[in-house]
Amino acid sequence: MESEGSETSRKRKANDLNQKSPLVLSECPLVVSETLAEFFAESKNIDGFDNVLRNLPGKSLLSTVRELVENALDSAESIGELPRVEVTIEEINRSMIDDDVETVKDSEKRLGKNSAIGKKTAAKPIKGPSGYYRVTCKDNGKGMPHDAIPNMFGRVLLRKKYGVKQTRGKFGLGGAKMVSIWSKMSTGEPIEICSSMKNESYATRCILDVDIYRNTPHIHLHEKIGGMENWHGAEIKVVIEGNWTAYGSKILEYMRQMAVITPYAEFKFRFVAVTLDENGVVEKSYPRLIEEMPPVPVETKYHPSAVDSLHIIQRMIAQTKNHNLLEFLQHEFVNISNDQAQRLIAKMGPDVTSETQVNSLTLLQIAYMHHLFQHTKFDDPSGNCLAPLGDESFCEGIYKVLQPKMVATYTAKSAQVYQGHPFIVEAGVSLGGKVLKQGINIFRFANRVPLLFEQDADVVTTTAMKRIKWERYKIFKKQEKIGVYVNIVSTKIPFKGSGMEYIGDDISKIIAKAVKTCLEDCCNQLRSLDLKRNMSFYIDQAATACASITEIGRDLNGPDTKVWTKEELVRDFREDCKKAGLITD
Repeated sequence: MESEGSETSRKRKANDLNQKSPLVLSECPLVVSETLAEFFAESKNIDGFDNVLRNLPGKSLLSTVRELVENALDSAESIGELPRVEVTIEEINRSMIDDDVETVKDSEKRLGKNSAIGKKTAAKPIKGPSGYYRVTCKDNGKGMPHDAIPNMFGRVLLRKKYGVKQTRGKFGLGGAKMVSIWSKMSTGEPIEICSSMKNESYATRCILDVDIYRNTPHIHLHEKIGGMENWHGAEIKVVIEGNWTAYGSKILEYMRQMAVITPYAEFKFRFVAVTLDENGVVEKSYPRLIEEMPPVPVETKYHPSAVDSLHIIQRMIAQTKNHNLLEFLQHEFVNISNDQAQRLIAKMGPDVTSETQVNSLTLLQIAYMHHLFQHTKFDDPSGNCLAPLGDESFCEGIYKVLQPKMVATYTAKSAQVYQGHPFIVEAGVSLGGKVLKQGINIFRFANRVPLLFEQDADVVTTTAMKRIKWERYKIFKKQEKIGVYVNIVSTKIPFKGSGMEYIGDDISKIIAKAVKTCLEDCCNQLRSLDLKRNMSFYIDQAATACASITEIGRDLNGPDTKVWTKEELVRDFREDCKKAGLITD
């Protein structure tokens, strides 16, 4: 039992705390809201601008090239123009920008001197230090309106996404803003944009950087210039910190794989080093292989099973023009019929009817709507909004760029569904050639964009290495040069990890099965092609043998015996094989 003194002491302490609490609160720091530009600047890993991968600095150089190239392709395709993309990377002497920078030569001297006197020195990066590079990307796209350019590159905004769509990259034009932010953070240099639109008599030249803390463009120059009547598109120049030594091979591989998956585009690439030795200039050119583009993907409304957060429903309610709940469910989503909408409304409770105004729904009612979406069976969404590359185009890209001896491709005839999003798998398998290494070579694409990292954990790699019985198709992976190519297109690629570089094998059996089915179809085609290829050899051998037999028959039976020449027999055998479907020509 507590004493009266102890009770009095406890009350006195409580009073002291109450008296002190205003002082404690007044000493608390103010909560300051963060701009979107600050958020992305501090979350560089989201789009690959963290600049380090496996202790190799400078990944931002690759990320910059990717974002600019993919934006360039989107821009040209949006106006039905066959894309033409030119990329130049110029190494810059850092002392031209930063007088206090330590050169590599000075660094080596310092490290050697410290080592000689017994001082510990930090380990040198495996692939050399980061440097400064000017990246230029020029395209023949639609260009940008003069007045819109500062905000397009100098202000980070959230798109009010009202539907879903198959898209390249991770942020669309937002990726170019990430490039601008990284340029500001790593070198302090502004981004330069030159843009011209069709039927305009002028072009726009704009130099700006992002005021990260205000999320506003800081404009150095914004002017109209003449003499650009014969060109439309955009040319973007940016100086960024990166590492060509560590990531140059990845950039070159990215350009090569982009030529495979975009055979209707023309790509030119050039790298120029500060020191013009034998490796100082690297040039690659990939000409246009076909003249037909796949259709442009179209935006579609959300399937209810694809709504993965309350925020999506809240945002749709804020934007909708359908005010009552019945109209909202029927017209803002796909695959909700009138009857199904009525049943959903009936389950939401007695206070909710078809005429309930959607903007009057409480957070609990919206949460229950989301719960119903996740636990109700709806018809699958259509794949009509998707745009795979297509069998013939995929085959042409593989064959012309990588030059295998044989290649087979297959695109799934209909879309399948994962978490309410339709997806289509298209695959290819190639054999032989001089480019690939012996064994299985994996090429992964998502929405027609190469995936270069985290290959071992990807569903495509696991399927090709463990689920395909290659020997069943007379393909021997220890002896052959096998190319495996898989492109998955969807309104939402189910990436794993913040880097968005791979589709986990453990995500869905549906995706793994779809990949396996397409690869097996390609293998069946190759087995048939191999049979047809060998059939010509067998026909020639059989015709030679039969012609010899008829000659022997004439010698034995006299000059009146019918004799067939080898050429006649080859012709007859080929006709019989065509009728049997064993050969096609």
